[in-house]
Amino acid sequence: MWILWASLAAISAALVTVLTKAGLKNVDSSLAFALQSILIFTITWSVVAWQGTFGGIKEMDSKTWILLALAGLATSLSTLFSFKALSMGEASYVTTIERSSLVIAILLSVLFLKEKITWQLIVGALLIISGAIIIAFSQPSK
Repeated sequence: MWILWASLAAISAALVTVLTKAGLKNVDSSLAFALQSILIFTITWSVVAWQGTFGGIKEMDSKTWILLALAGLATSLSTLFSFKALSMGEASYVTTIERSSLVIAILLSVLFLKEKITWQLIVGALLIISGAIIIAFSQPSK
């Protein structure tokens, strides 16, 4: 089931990139993210309300609060940086470089979450980095 959710996340992320790039033509990238954040806030809290999971807030310990706050900070910075890059570059190139974060996530997962590294992860990570490098250095000049 996780593959379905991950696939839906990938499709959604692709739509975010294309729609954001199209919407950034006449607006500052930070303002665009701030406007999208209002909708993100509304939708996510609506989902929490619909699921009835508000009570989980009381059960969270301080370590969880800190980790989720840091993840929120990283999410905000990642999106701000991504929007800025999209406002300056072509979506296909920006996304390729930005998605090389998968390799960093693999490394951090192995180091901090003690996830097992396999030859498939290594080969996949090398292919991702190779593709990002090829695309980054083949971008046509405008």
